[in-house]
Amino acid sequence: MRLLQYNNDGDFTLTEFFEGDIPEYAILSHRWEAGEVTFKDLTDGTSKGKAGYGKIQFCGEQARRDKLEYFWVDTCCIDKSSSAELSEAINSMFHWYQEAARCYVYLSDVSTGDRKASDTSAECTWESAFRASKWFTRGWTLQELLAPRSVEFYSREGKSLGNKTTLEQQIHEITGVPATALRQYSFSQFDIDERFSWAKSRQTTRGEDKAYSLFGIFDVQMPLLYGEGEVKAFLRLREAIGRPLKGKSYPND
Repeated sequence: MRLLQYNNDGDFTLTEFFEGDIPEYAILSHRWEAGEVTFKDLTDGTSKGKAGYGKIQFCGEQARRDKLEYFWVDTCCIDKSSSAELSEAINSMFHWYQEAARCYVYLSDVSTGDRKASDTSAECTWESAFRASKWFTRGWTLQELLAPRSVEFYSREGKSLGNKTTLEQQIHEITGVPATALRQYSFSQFDIDERFSWAKSRQTTRGEDKAYSLFGIFDVQMPLLYGEGEVKAFLRLREAIGRPLKGKSYPND
């Protein structure tokens, strides 16, 4: 597992750690957008010119405020040019979020803005944007919501909006995930079909990732076979969790 660390000139360095030697770290949850910083960008020194660099800065600075020296960002801590490394990362992802000391959710489509103190509608405006955030529609962010003990939400300005506990009711209403699941109860108390229902309306760029993003929620590991398509990916997932698929090949069958 590679972790980021601020160096003396305000830039970032990557350090690789192995199981049993991993220090405390913060982790970022976000939506992938144009101009994300990749592993190659960091290693060849072109990261500062990318639009996504600001998210990495935000995560690093918030980690420092929380007394954490290391932090992890999925866009640049994984060398996705290596299929073996990508497969290991996806199979480990839930565990990495689960073990993080803090998870920061960066919501690029939620703004707190500068409002007058007399503007009593500010809170309602903020909550409306929060409920409509595209972060809640993505496949990968489901495990990023459920796995960590500490999940904290931030606006695009880096302002704190609350956490998984203070926003529990809103998150339940938005996602349909039971409050007991948000509170880190064992997922085994929820049957397989209910867990699949949490992902029903979520989307991923690649069809296979709809299934791959659920590995941790069902406590399974599988080889990645990009190109197999969504249907076959769900067939393999169902078989891995001991519930062969019958009828249509979707998570909410």
